[in-house]
Amino acid sequence: MIVHFHHFSSARPALGLRHAVRVALLSSALGVVALPCLAQAAETGAASLSHSYNIPGGALSDVLNRFAREAGITLSMTPAQLQGRQSAGLKGEYSTDQALGQLLSGSGLEAGSQDGSSYVLRALPETGALSLPTTDIKGFALGNALGSMEGYNATHSQIATKTSTALLETSQSVSVVTREQMDDQGSQTVSQTMRYTPGVLTNPYGATHRYDYVAMRGFNDGSVDNIYLDGLKSMGDSGTYSTMQIDPYFLERVDILKGPSSVLYGRSSPGGLVALTSKKPLFEPYHQIQATVGTQGQRGMGFDFSGPVDDDKRIAYRLTGLADRSDTQFDHNKEKRYALAPTLSIDFTDDTSLTLQAYLQHDPDGSYHSGMPADGALHQRNGQRISENFFEGEPGIDRYKRDQQSFGYQFEHRFNDVFTARQNFRYLDSKVKLDQVYDYGWTTPTSNELNRYYTGGDEKLHAFIVDNMLQAEFLTGATKHTVLMGADYQRRKTVVDWTSGSVAPINAFDPVYGNSAITYYDPVSYLRRLEQTGVYLQDLIEMDQWRFSLGLRQDWVETSDENRLAEASRPVGTEINDKRTKLTGRAGALYLFDNGLAPYISYSESFNPNSYADSAGNPLAPTDGTQWELGLKYQPPGTDDLYTASLFRIDQENLATKLPQENFYRAVGAVRSQGLELEAHLQLNDNLKLLGNYTFTDIEYSKSMISTLSTATDIIENKGNSPTQAPRHMASLWADYRFDSGSLDGLRLGGGVRYVGYSWADAENTMKVPSYTLFDASIGYDLGKVGLKGVDVRLNANNLTNESYIASCASLSFCYMGEERNVAATVSYQF
Repeated sequence: MIVHFHHFSSARPALGLRHAVRVALLSSALGVVALPCLAQAAETGAASLSHSYNIPGGALSDVLNRFAREAGITLSMTPAQLQGRQSAGLKGEYSTDQALGQLLSGSGLEAGSQDGSSYVLRALPETGALSLPTTDIKGFALGNALGSMEGYNATHSQIATKTSTALLETSQSVSVVTREQMDDQGSQTVSQTMRYTPGVLTNPYGATHRYDYVAMRGFNDGSVDNIYLDGLKSMGDSGTYSTMQIDPYFLERVDILKGPSSVLYGRSSPGGLVALTSKKPLFEPYHQIQATVGTQGQRGMGFDFSGPVDDDKRIAYRLTGLADRSDTQFDHNKEKRYALAPTLSIDFTDDTSLTLQAYLQHDPDGSYHSGMPADGALHQRNGQRISENFFEGEPGIDRYKRDQQSFGYQFEHRFNDVFTARQNFRYLDSKVKLDQVYDYGWTTPTSNELNRYYTGGDEKLHAFIVDNMLQAEFLTGATKHTVLMGADYQRRKTVVDWTSGSVAPINAFDPVYGNSAITYYDPVSYLRRLEQTGVYLQDLIEMDQWRFSLGLRQDWVETSDENRLAEASRPVGTEINDKRTKLTGRAGALYLFDNGLAPYISYSESFNPNSYADSAGNPLAPTDGTQWELGLKYQPPGTDDLYTASLFRIDQENLATKLPQENFYRAVGAVRSQGLELEAHLQLNDNLKLLGNYTFTDIEYSKSMISTLSTATDIIENKGNSPTQAPRHMASLWADYRFDSGSLDGLRLGGGVRYVGYSWADAENTMKVPSYTLFDASIGYDLGKVGLKGVDVRLNANNLTNESYIASCASLSFCYMGEERNVAATVSYQF
């Protein structure tokens, strides 16, 4: 395995980096030592003259996928070649060539052999069939790629195993949001793309668009540490204002994995993670431009150009850009964004490819981010309620400016039919400047004025992450193994300069701005570092109709926090260091019935370093999470429809908490979350698509957190209470219908309803946040039906009835206004 660490190493690499290199090389060396015996095992399985098959009929993609697994071959094609084609299946004794001939009979396709175990589909020359372009995935190989995405239905995902695995055969709950779903629903942020996904609360902090908060299975730690891009952690610093955000216009799909996932990714939240896949270069010409206008002064333009660079179609580019701005629903606040993503893919050979990526984003205005007291937001105060447009800051002070740039690559080389090596790398540079005036409670028990405080931030973040993988696919008798060995390393440095102070109060019901004088407190300056090295091993086992997943990972994590200013408690240069090692695992079993049913059970673990210190200044132990999940998946034979039901229980230990009058934390809390999730993705016919889901989450403190009521300082026992921002019930339904005949040909209609049940406004469970129901709608038309080829129009309305609601409360002091009605019209032109 060629690890290519010279792309990012310095002349004097750190000890941790040298250790990571040694670990990666050791993993590669172990794989090379095993090469002769594993390759022999693979050849033995592939050399059999005939096998007995019993594969039911259905979609050609599904039938070929199963055949490739059972025959132990690699079968490459494009998704477009298989689109809309069916197969009668296969039953009886066949050689590989005979079986392929039978399966492809009448399809206009044939399979050409490269070496007896690798095959490529191609059009039959004598049929005169049109050659279909490779617009989705070049060199697509069943069992070793993401698979096709028709409408809202994805067939495969890499999020749970870091290898392409059929969703039906994954022993953990995985949801996928496709590009078509994002467009139909008018998603403006990554969080909004998941509004119709079970187990996910996408707006715990209300109408803010500054960060992509995602609370999963009841867990919301106020960070965005569970977002990944192209297989790598986003690397923002959740303890600061520096968090990476990607605009959904640059994405091809969003995969959501529920539950702990540290065995492949290291530090992570027990609720799950979100994997973003960016748009990749296409090897056929593609050009699209679009313009959007909407309510709240929204207006924007985007372009997406792609195609081959050379005549042999070995090199392809993609250039995507966006300029967008809006006034937002909050007074005196704006959003502005300018982003550009150049990408280049190079296929050096059929076995070696490299994709170079960059993402440049400038956010001059980062919108609003704050909450209101429950008394006034949830309930009337002095006969009045705080407006959902109210801004408690100062127009002349408040700002949020973010500049982020990332550069990376994805390298892959296939040595032979057994071994494939991959290396993913990304470097991130971010600068954030913040000035914010926010409220913190009423000045007196009966007044209409809110206390106001000021926070200022000037942050610089530098980070890189690399993941090395060696994948081996081989047979031992009738059992197929997909073994993944990996070593990853990540490093992050954040310089933060924070200021704070107090500002004159403001009347929440009749605000008057201009009192911008700030009484400053002592500034704070820190240098924060994080370094993580991990090695992992995973074996995916296919034994007849059984699917087993086994994984183990060892992590070494080091964090430090160095004071850069003199303080009485911490002199200049004082540094808090924390070094941790952690072993995590995962195991799963699934049985695949011929009728499309697939029951499964799995166990998984997670950990996450704590950024808080105890009374002695020592870092607290990491939070630990464990999950048991029992589920049933069903995919009707011959379709890509998928139904999933999952029961789960997650236990999290070592939660940190503190009393208001203290400046240190205690790791005393524990939380237990259990529940049920139901999900359905249906393509009822060529015209109608449906999404439906339901979530029941029973989450409570299994060990008391230290807490206080707003009117007292007594310690409250909250064992058995539910955390805030964790609704007990959630449900949604979305339908999209496309007319393809008659006078309505080209028209698209979509509509959805989202229900979020009540949650608690405080950890003592003394006040509820009411449930709310929101309606969304979309209408589109293909103007190519009236002669304007390539032109499409779409109108999206979210919260169609303009429901006024509180999204959630983090405490009685901070409740977050829900997003008001938003309507946007988009015109796109593809040429």
